[in-house]
Amino acid sequence: MILIGRTMTTSPTRRGANAALLTFIGALALAGPVFAQARDAGAEAFVQAKGQRVISVLANKGMPDAQKKQIFKQAVDELADVPRITNFVLGKYARTITPAQRARFTPVFRTYAENVYQNRIDDYRGEKLTVTGSVVRKPGDVIVNTTISGGQIKSPLPVSWRVLGNGQTWKVVDVQFKGVWLAITQQQDFVSTIDNAGGNVEVLINQLQKGGSSRR
Repeated sequence: MILIGRTMTTSPTRRGANAALLTFIGALALAGPVFAQARDAGAEAFVQAKGQRVISVLANKGMPDAQKKQIFKQAVDELADVPRITNFVLGKYARTITPAQRARFTPVFRTYAENVYQNRIDDYRGEKLTVTGSVVRKPGDVIVNTTISGGQIKSPLPVSWRVLGNGQTWKVVDVQFKGVWLAITQQQDFVSTIDNAGGNVEVLINQLQKGGSSRR
């Protein structure tokens, strides 16, 4: 993490505890409050179809890398609300970023996010996605639970997807791998980077252009 013009006086133990608390609060903000326990068949069907397509593209060992990259990008567009996620990860700075900065941030974040999600899925090296249930937080806001199996996976591994929609159309806005919601984590990292740069969004943009974020 880059620190600019700031002296760290908090102990490592306290900083670790604070970070853990923020992550826990962020997870609660995403996963709750739960207004109903009913499943949503439409949201589940969407994730089953579009999520499986993403998994299948990455699991295809015979596809040339250039073709795989293009098809993966198309699959992500069908699955995820990329503009909404792009705005969300900026946190409070989504209100103050200039049009010129947003025009530069959008494509570099897109590339960064695709790499992050692809790496997470590739870590599993699975071939099959199976929906195991869902929780309706409120109408149009659903957590769909799945497992990834097959390939090199010895036992099914859980992945959860937060989807927003109107009952007819759905889009994923966050994905949870191994207990970590990626968009929430990215927002915490990005806002911290900009804060430590005195509010300078250019620092984050430059980091993403170089292929990294403030913390990995």
